[in-house]
Amino acid sequence: MEDLLQVGVITGTHGLKGEVKVFPTTDDKARFTDLEDVLLIRDGEEIPLKVEYCKFFKQFVFVKFEGLDDINQVEQYKRCPLMVTRENAVPLEEDEYFIADLIGMTIVDDSGVTIGTLENVIGTGANDVYEVLLPDGGRILLPAIKECILDVDMEEKIILVHLLKGLT
Repeated sequence: MEDLLQVGVITGTHGLKGEVKVFPTTDDKARFTDLEDVLLIRDGEEIPLKVEYCKFFKQFVFVKFEGLDDINQVEQYKRCPLMVTRENAVPLEEDEYFIADLIGMTIVDDSGVTIGTLENVIGTGANDVYEVLLPDGGRILLPAIKECILDVDMEEKIILVHLLKGLT
């Protein structure tokens, strides 16, 4: 499991007083209202920052960091991810998982056959879709719904699935 979880990516600056425009990569962008500490990753370096305030506009979050009060101080952070530690992550509900923890898990169907490896999770609005890399290099898409995803075993790193008709 990764120690850091991405909550957003800085897409640009906003105004002249050091605000940045963030595209949230978390399911619930309202989580930014309770966010106090983040790590900004730039050129492999982790830069700890304190959130002074945030506000929302359309799908974006405008964030102001303590001590960064000028556009020139934040301009260099365009395209940088914002991360939180697991301790600062939003608590998960039952049957919820961090995408970072799911990536790389083995996909096994309900007859015991290994299908492939989870390579990506695509958010579609209605439900997530799991992109599975097959051993032959092909890919299949599995809807992350109860009829298809039967069990997620985090310890064994296995996702048990039922392949619905037409998915293969």
